[in-house]
Amino acid sequence: MTTENDVDISELTEYDSEEDNAGETAPEKQQEQKKSDDTYVAIHSSGFREFLLKPELLRAIGDCGFEHPSEVQHECIPQAILGNDVICQAKSGMGKTAVFVLAVLQQLDPQPGEVSTLVMCHTRELAYQICHEFDRFKKYLPAIKTAVFYGGIPAQQNKETLKTDTPHIVIGTPGRILQLAEEKALDLKKIKYFILDECDKMLESLDMRRDIQKIFKLTPHQKQVMMFSATLSDTIRPVVKKFMHNPLEIYINDGSKLTLHGLKQYFVQLQENEKNRKLVDLLDALEFNQVVIFVRSVSRCNELNKLLQDCNFPSIAIHGSMKQEERIDRYKQFKDFKSRIMVATNIFGRGIDIERVNVVINYDMPENSDTYLHRVGRAGRFGTKGLAISFVSSEEDGKVLNDVQSRFTVNVPELPNEIDSSTYMQS
Repeated sequence: MTTENDVDISELTEYDSEEDNAGETAPEKQQEQKKSDDTYVAIHSSGFREFLLKPELLRAIGDCGFEHPSEVQHECIPQAILGNDVICQAKSGMGKTAVFVLAVLQQLDPQPGEVSTLVMCHTRELAYQICHEFDRFKKYLPAIKTAVFYGGIPAQQNKETLKTDTPHIVIGTPGRILQLAEEKALDLKKIKYFILDECDKMLESLDMRRDIQKIFKLTPHQKQVMMFSATLSDTIRPVVKKFMHNPLEIYINDGSKLTLHGLKQYFVQLQENEKNRKLVDLLDALEFNQVVIFVRSVSRCNELNKLLQDCNFPSIAIHGSMKQEERIDRYKQFKDFKSRIMVATNIFGRGIDIERVNVVINYDMPENSDTYLHRVGRAGRFGTKGLAISFVSSEEDGKVLNDVQSRFTVNVPELPNEIDSSTYMQS
């Protein structure tokens, strides 16, 4: 079972590493720029065909509208499809999920009644989303079966699926996967591919790490291990490596100085009792496709959602105290553009990819700069524009904002009276 502290892990916005070029001469700068330009051209002139993928995969990739691999896909996929262990940290929206989905589908030889792939993540919504990615890329590989297992629904349903229609690929949360394995419903002896998405969040939690270690020990010694995240601290990297054998390590735009491109960020200084009025004014004034409003607790999530509905804003809420079916239903409702305003706790802050979200409002400031980064990464996905507005109502809020600005070398100015919608809306 996930809890409210099981913050959703996923993907962020575009960042670029800003390097200190103060000591470079003009020719050196030009040479470095040419090298960078050549790399960009090399990546973006190549296609997925160069990876020598199965024709069925290339056809599905074409159906999805993807023409060229992103930088992380270009770096990772050739190694991953050779069976190498992989650690990958790259900014959000760069297509990390597609790396392990394509690598598994390329290598997988489905055997009847045999679970050969295990993918784990820290929240149910992310597990559901990953399963959807497998399903759309295996469109022309009908022999391959997938299933997603997580808490909040009866374990007996999962056991029935495993018994009567055994999947080749299992996606799930560690608690439910461990339960099914310990109760002998899920056989992990034939696992060939072991994958953790948003691995930092999973391994930072000691309880979740313990579950993962138990599951890991139930799988064969010989297998491919791949781990992915948008943020990977120096303290977690050694932990990740303990699960692997001589892994390929890929860190795209690594380091602390990260600039968020395409995302306009502002703050509003105000008192706690002024938040509701300001939020209503913003929703009236801003143009948006979809907006996510983040709050700090379940009770505030429910209360704010009710207040917005009372003000005739058609909002919906999502948090960890909901029943699983309701959470997934809300997620699908928002993803399918049936609702344009979502009030959410941190559970919606990582890993969830809703392409139409272009505005994020931190009604309550997050507890640290990492969480801020993941939250605002819901807007302005790869190659798009977005807007993030944070309410600052205490000294602690101000400290988090200062940490964001210093750590990611970004200036977050005060919200102006008017914002040009073309700066955060696609033309």
